[in-house]
Amino acid sequence: MNESKFTGGVLGLIGTRLKIMFLYVFTLGIGLPWCICIWNKWIADHTVIDNKQVVFDGKGSQVFGSFVKWWLLCFITGGIYMLWMKVNIQKWVTKHTHLQ
Repeated sequence: MNESKFTGGVLGLIGTRLKIMFLYVFTLGIGLPWCICIWNKWIADHTVIDNKQVVFDGKGSQVFGSFVKWWLLCFITGGIYMLWMKVNIQKWVTKHTHLQ
C-alpha cells in the first residue's frame, strides 16, 4: 500500500509563518506573491503522496503581474473580484504543484 504523509513540524511552521509575516509587512503587501510561494513550497516540501514527493515550482515573479491586475480589479469592483482572485491564486498554485 502506498503511503501518504505530512512531515512538517511546529517549529518549521512557526519559522515559515514568521518569515512570511516579516516579508509581507516589510514590503507593505507587495511581497504577497512571494509569501504565497514560500508557504506553498513549505507545504509541498513536507508532503508525500503515494510515496511520491510533492514539488512546488512557482516563483513570486511569475505571478506578480497577475496580482497587480487582480488587485486593480478588486479596487474597481469594490472588493467583489476578491472572490475570483482567491480562485485564480489556487489555480496558479495547483498549476505549479507536481509529484516528483
